[in-house]
Amino acid sequence: MSLLYVASLGSGLLLLDLGLRLLALIYVPPNRRPTAAMAWLLAIFFIPVLGGLLFLLIGNPKLPRHRLHKQEEMDDVIAEHAAQSPEPDTSQWPEWVAGVVRMNEEHTAMPLLADNRGSLIGDYAESLDAMAQEIAGARTYVHVEFYILSLDESTSPFFDALEAAVERGVTVRVLLDHWASSHCRDYKATIARLDAMGAQWHLMLPVQPLKGRYQRLDLRNHRKLLVVDGRTAFIGSQNLIDRTYNKKGNISRGLKWQDLMTRIEGPVVASVDLVFATDWYMESGERLPATDPPSVTATTPAGELLECQLVPSGPGYPVENNLQLFLSLLYAARERVAVTSPYFVPEESMLRGIMAAIARGVTVELFVSEIGDQALVWHAQRSYYASLLDAGMRIYQYPAPYILHAKHFSIDDDVAVIGSSNMDMRSFGLNCEVSLMVRSRHYVEQMRRVEDEYRSISTELTAQQWAMEPTRRTVVDGLARLTSALQ
Repeated sequence: MSLLYVASLGSGLLLLDLGLRLLALIYVPPNRRPTAAMAWLLAIFFIPVLGGLLFLLIGNPKLPRHRLHKQEEMDDVIAEHAAQSPEPDTSQWPEWVAGVVRMNEEHTAMPLLADNRGSLIGDYAESLDAMAQEIAGARTYVHVEFYILSLDESTSPFFDALEAAVERGVTVRVLLDHWASSHCRDYKATIARLDAMGAQWHLMLPVQPLKGRYQRLDLRNHRKLLVVDGRTAFIGSQNLIDRTYNKKGNISRGLKWQDLMTRIEGPVVASVDLVFATDWYMESGERLPATDPPSVTATTPAGELLECQLVPSGPGYPVENNLQLFLSLLYAARERVAVTSPYFVPEESMLRGIMAAIARGVTVELFVSEIGDQALVWHAQRSYYASLLDAGMRIYQYPAPYILHAKHFSIDDDVAVIGSSNMDMRSFGLNCEVSLMVRSRHYVEQMRRVEDEYRSISTELTAQQWAMEPTRRTVVDGLARLTSALQ
């Protein structure tokens, strides 16, 4: 009997294993990239129980249906607002720009808007000070949205400015990503301070299953933006936290984050505010009125005015808006492309786009950190260096102990992009991101000066140097690359 029992149990387990594999073949591939589908299938086939559980937890790359409905509602609001915007003058545009603008508007409903003013801020403390000073002048409202929002010694003046604004009768609304912010050292103090000052605040994409608030764990809102009175906005890569992120490991290694933010004024501020309004509606159910910021043309020389288009992206959209933007710009480039990204793990189409640009004679540069703060992502990034260097890409490594966390992209002398989006598959498919596309030689010149500064202090990595990398490291790089497709 015992042998029959064991045989029966073995047969049952075999049938269960075969059933899991069959279900995986049915449910995993649809509406998923072949590379992602293959990675999930391999995980489920080799480690069926763990792989299956992981797929159930983080296998769905889209937001819950009720959130998708809210996104669609706000897309209609954005489209109505866009219909009231003046048509831009396209007479001075390179031929390819109109197609990219049209694609962005088709995907996001956001129009390209003229007559804006903008500047770049590359100093971490200066950026925090500039935002605090802007809040100090607020008269009506302040909208704050950051992936990581944390009260500490560096950000205390920002919180002081928010509190003073509330005391003046200014409405302060704050959004912070639940998972990212709650894992910071001073999370409880941050929430307590927001409550004490009387700010209205909500967690973005909260992971609270007992309260019925849950979605795939690693779908995160990665945006960083600030809007004051509908007249001024800040967006970029910088989180609202000390540049060490207050982590013991970072402090012991001496790590400091290097970011880039942009301050903008003009009609495009209303677009930034609509992104905030969308996320606020997602979390609170409250619809905020659209704003019409004042013009800046009277005080700005014509050569310094910017044409701007905001491109939000994330799992609430049917396509990967940021990836589509980056690919279009890569294929449009004729002379020079410069990419800055802390986590550069390109999707296959982007890798091919880079190689195609180089083959056309375009100079393509990549600015990354010499060291990494996230081992798995850093090793996955390194796995692409050999093919990129062989193709002719120039890779510059920003020196330790700094983590080059800035996220921007410049194309020829015509277009620059800055925002929260990394050049990796997480930012393309899983994170809510926001990117600002700017058509302006004046603005591109500002960004070129930032890139020149990076280049002056960075070390260029050559194919000859990379060929001497120890095999043990490149093996780890290759294994890490496999995990990057699990979406």
